[in-house]
Amino acid sequence: MNEKTLNTTDKKVIDVFSDLGVPKNLAKTLMYISRVDYCRSADIERGANLRQPEVSVAMQQLTDLGWISKTNKKKEGKGRPIYIYKLSTEIDDIFEYFQEEKKQEIDDIQKNLSELKSLLSQQKGIQDID
Repeated sequence: MNEKTLNTTDKKVIDVFSDLGVPKNLAKTLMYISRVDYCRSADIERGANLRQPEVSVAMQQLTDLGWISKTNKKKEGKGRPIYIYKLSTEIDDIFEYFQEEKKQEIDDIQKNLSELKSLLSQQKGIQDID
């Protein structure tokens, strides 16, 4: 189907995603699926060098976020169905999601630091009175 593998730039992107707290397997899966028009989970396993359970977990996370679509490919005979996946959200929009998430984390940290500074100043003022 899609015999692609992750290139050097993809691997750098995965490292940055990982540094930002995105699970590495999720980042690998996301980068692989963003590079192909459609794929099967077996394609992701080979192309992103992941094991089947790792791909399943990542695909569930991407599905929960609404970033991929899954269609059932009809198959001859019995057995497990074959699912075809494709990215349903532009990679730029996914970047925006992570950017906003990280900005919110920074805002929360700054708020907590301000509150801590205020509380410590109040505590110091109380100790000075004693």
